Amino acid sequence: MASDVDTAPLVGRAGQVATLRSALLDDVGPGQTAAVFLTGESGVGKTRLLREVGDGLRAAGALVLTGACLDIGDASPLHPLLQALRRFDADLTASHARTASAVRGLLQMFAEETGGPDGAGALLERVSRGLHLVAQGRPLVLVLDDLQWVDRSTRQLLLYLLAGLGDLQLSVLAAVRAESLQGAHPLRRVLTELRRLRSVRVLDLAPLGRADTERLAAEIVGGPLGAETAESVWQRSGGNPFVVEELARDLREGRDGLSDTLREVFLARVDALPEPAHAVVHAVAVGVEPVAHWLLAEVTRLPEEELIDAVRAAVAHRLLVGDDDGYRLRHRLVAEVLAHELLPAERSALHRRYAEALTSVPAELHQARLAHHWRLAGEPARALPAAVAAAGEAERLHGYAEAHRHWSVALQLADAPATGTSVVDGSLDVDRADLLRHAAEAAHHCGEHARALALLEELATADGAPPVCALHIRRARYLAAAGRSAPAEAEYRRALAAADCTSRERAAAAAHLAELLLHLGRYADAGDRAREALELAAEVDGSVSEVVLASMALGFSEAYLEDPDAGLAVMREALATAERSGRPEDVACAYLHLAELLTGPLNILEEGVVVARRGAERVAELGLGRTYETRLLAIATNGLFRVGQWAEAEKVVAAALRHRPSGADAVELLLARCRLWVGYGDIEAADRDLEAVATVLAGGGARHVIPLLTLRAGLAMWQGRHDLARQAVQRGLTESRSDDVGILAALVWHGLRAEAEAYASRTVPVDRTAVRRLREVAERVARKSEHAVRSVRDVVDGFLALCDAELSRLDGNSDPALWARSVTEWERRHHPYPAAYSRLRQAEALLARRSRTATAGKLLRQAYQVAQGLGAVPLSTEIRTLASRARVPLEAHGTSVEGRSPADAEPAGTELAALTAREREVLAAVAEGLTNKEIGQRLFISERTIGVHVSHIFDKLQVRTRVQASAIFLRNRPE
Repeated sequence: MASDVDTAPLVGRAGQVATLRSALLDDVGPGQTAAVFLTGESGVGKTRLLREVGDGLRAAGALVLTGACLDIGDASPLHPLLQALRRFDADLTASHARTASAVRGLLQMFAEETGGPDGAGALLERVSRGLHLVAQGRPLVLVLDDLQWVDRSTRQLLLYLLAGLGDLQLSVLAAVRAESLQGAHPLRRVLTELRRLRSVRVLDLAPLGRADTERLAAEIVGGPLGAETAESVWQRSGGNPFVVEELARDLREGRDGLSDTLREVFLARVDALPEPAHAVVHAVAVGVEPVAHWLLAEVTRLPEEELIDAVRAAVAHRLLVGDDDGYRLRHRLVAEVLAHELLPAERSALHRRYAEALTSVPAELHQARLAHHWRLAGEPARALPAAVAAAGEAERLHGYAEAHRHWSVALQLADAPATGTSVVDGSLDVDRADLLRHAAEAAHHCGEHARALALLEELATADGAPPVCALHIRRARYLAAAGRSAPAEAEYRRALAAADCTSRERAAAAAHLAELLLHLGRYADAGDRAREALELAAEVDGSVSEVVLASMALGFSEAYLEDPDAGLAVMREALATAERSGRPEDVACAYLHLAELLTGPLNILEEGVVVARRGAERVAELGLGRTYETRLLAIATNGLFRVGQWAEAEKVVAAALRHRPSGADAVELLLARCRLWVGYGDIEAADRDLEAVATVLAGGGARHVIPLLTLRAGLAMWQGRHDLARQAVQRGLTESRSDDVGILAALVWHGLRAEAEAYASRTVPVDRTAVRRLREVAERVARKSEHAVRSVRDVVDGFLALCDAELSRLDGNSDPALWARSVTEWERRHHPYPAAYSRLRQAEALLARRSRTATAGKLLRQAYQVAQGLGAVPLSTEIRTLASRARVPLEAHGTSVEGRSPADAEPAGTELAALTAREREVLAAVAEGLTNKEIGQRLFISERTIGVHVSHIFDKLQVRTRVQASAIFLRNRPE
């Protein structure tokens, strides 16, 4: 089955192409025969693969004859061979006179053939001799399509030739439509006979996997697919390439619904089934997959033997697949097609049969299916209790996304007109406020923040709405999760001031407000609110959640402002309390704040990364993958970035993005990823992420705004836009209310660096007013840090060292000693990137003074080694520019770029030693022949970032082309 999307590439079949080439040519000696019969469902790509392999074999020197069988039984003997010879003859040119003579002689022999008692055997022998003349000593390959329609004469010819009776080096590649080989089909016996020959293989061509399905669709659409679109194409197509191409073409051309081509294809396949199998496919299409055998029996009401025969026929026609769980449609498109073939009354009757069958076998796991079938059977009164039970079961198992769907269905059912045999008075007895409350909370837990707020507003106006204080607390929680910290803080304060606020609600509001203030970097205020919350919670029995939240905020505040060990002890005890209580959100918050403290202010990076990743695994088990797992992975990414494990950080980000987070969760992750983009020099990706963050924040607190503006300043400097960097820093200084002197010190360094870069480049005048303000802020940060705990002071001292050194650049006399001090500060804290930057500036200062050139060269080589290892392209470029200008070699004699002597180098793969783990992954894909777009889709990275990696690889390997890079990889890959 061919698609008319002619430009569609061959995707996911490289392994089969190599296997077929080997089996049909490379492994076949003179006088030997071989055959491969490709089986598979319609549209799986058999014809395309035959054409691709045939072209490859022809290019390798084989004589390839291509023909196809016709669906007219035995009416045309040897049709595929005759067709192949005629096509071949038409393609021959005058330079192939001898071959053309042999081909025409064989065609003439067919035309003059007369029947006789020994005609069949004699004909086969003459055909064999004729083919021998045509081949002229070359390997001969017969490529035959649609062999399920093969005529009897061609079957006999294949048996004759492949048995070696023709004294000819011959290979046969044939495609067979699997669903056609039913019952006593004559080809089944032929294949059984041929399988006995060692040189004959039967390969089943499976549908494409998910990744290849997305690749194929993206190639046709002309760009990457969104996550939901990719999932839809995969589910609807089942990986069938023809179906994928048709769906992708509809996407490209903006058509909704199902194309007539696909509808006709699937209807023809269903119509070919026996009547019982037809009923089985209709029943499975209406059901919720997988449909268990016992359930299918109840719905179809077929006798057991007849049911088994019907299922077997549907499986053979490649419409159903079966396993231990039950039966599924091979393509979900079949359900879409058949939905229009049944009358509404027929569909309703099937759903009722499903519901009645499931009702007779009570089980909690059936509740979701029961709700589905009663709803579509027109029985909302029966569907509603099942939907509520399914939602409760999902929440018990921490499946909040599923619970949200079930509560939403319950709300729809509660609004539906009460009809059906189970309704007595025409109304449904349901507490709508209770449904809204549950639905809003489930939406909040699964990261649907906008939906949670909308449901809450509906709840506020419903009969039986919660008290005002409770509504304020819920609204504040949802706003905070959506990244809207300012209105969230206001809502908490309204809750605390509400007259109807109970002691428990007051404790909860104070604890949540303390946590929010912590996120905003207002650690002293957070500590005060946490103490207030703990006092209130002490008066309320069972206030575990409030105690956990307040303790985490208090511990963080104490660790930052007073005593790290005491604060950490409080937080670890709170984590233990949360684990004992088992409430998912408490456990998640405890892990989150502990990891934040370790990887942030306390700079205990390795332990912080471990805690963040362990916490991510734990909260995923608790059903909070889209929210808290995402944020914990963002924290792990930041820690890995700081210690220089950028490739690993990139993998962590890719894993987290699969949750498609929203609100504050998305902000945390996008900022973490943007740090990588800025470091890598992927300006377009970094700018895109920063715009997305700015859109989500909408006036959020310094917790996110200051890092956002710091990154924007860093990005602008690599772009040479020092004026934009200045604007970002000045805005950050204006908006900051944070107690976190660490993030403020980083912002000030970026401001001074921007002015120093402007001074050095002479492209933008230095803003002396801005410099004076930055000096004042730096001095204020230094004074405040004197009273901070040692670990916080250490981090601030590193940034202040950078600030002092940048000021020396602004004075026109960059001081090597100040840059050396900065190197020491950052080396001591195991932060390789700022240490490498400081070495670059120290070398620059030494070269400007024309002193200690050897020391400057050593510093540049050390900085270059680190920058290359990280993949920091802009920093590497600046180092190379300075080294080139000063004529400093970046590779010392007897030493690799990595700074190791040959004796210390790895014994194997030496040429690849300079590459990071991520660069080796990219190079391996380059060696496979993949494009940047294809590599990006495989590794979940943007195409532009792949380009950055490839450029970096070329630079490290000192090559100019992908072929040269691939050759080095293949030469050094492990055996």
